[in-house]
Amino acid sequence: MATRRAQRNVYNLLPRLEEKPVKPPRYISKFRPSVKREAQENKAQWKTMGPAKVAVPSPKNFLQKHSKEPKLPPRIKEPDSKKLPALSVPRRTDHPVMGIQSKKNFINTNAVAAITGLPKKPQPIYVDRRQGDKYLLETSGLFPKYIKKKDYGVTPKYVTRRNEEKKRAQKEYEASILEDLKKRAMKHLSDEERRNLLQGLKKNWEEVYREFQNLPVEIDTIPKKLYKEKLESQMKQLEHDIEAIEKHKFIYIANE
Repeated sequence: MATRRAQRNVYNLLPRLEEKPVKPPRYISKFRPSVKREAQENKAQWKTMGPAKVAVPSPKNFLQKHSKEPKLPPRIKEPDSKKLPALSVPRRTDHPVMGIQSKKNFINTNAVAAITGLPKKPQPIYVDRRQGDKYLLETSGLFPKYIKKKDYGVTPKYVTRRNEEKKRAQKEYEASILEDLKKRAMKHLSDEERRNLLQGLKKNWEEVYREFQNLPVEIDTIPKKLYKEKLESQMKQLEHDIEAIEKHKFIYIANE
């Protein structure tokens, strides 16, 4: 029934022609002829490995051993006009002088030299233990031979010059600091004021430490814990201030 009703629809009274979709013309690039021409021209170069007509290296030009090492310049021969140094030993072709005799009595001469000569001084030595080896005393470092030098104990010139430069630099630095502090209206503490300030800080530390020692052994409440932490922080701050004052010799404070 449903199919009959669909066939009896008003829209199906007149027959319809089937409309086929029209395809647009195919796109053809305007560079197509030039690309074809270039591909045809370069096609012959791709038939071999690499570009055509390339010079092939000769098999005789292979890498040889030590060829990449740096070479020394050629040796310059010395001219023949220079004489060779005199040798301390006779040459192989030299012959000894024969027939020369001496009337000197070497036995008596040596005996007289031994009797009249001064005895040799024994070389100072030392041993490391009772039956140990012997060593020269002069080269051991135990013999004070350097105290006989003229400049022994004299400060070297470079050390004196360095100390003078250091003092000069320190003075210039202190002068610049004083000038800067004068510009900033800073006050320099004298030695007596610095000493009094240090003694006062130490006295305060002793008082805080005495209070810290008077704390009970068992701290079981929050107020006690807070009081203990307060004393510890005060002691730590006083120790820091004491260390800073003892470390620095010059102390400056702002004028209020």
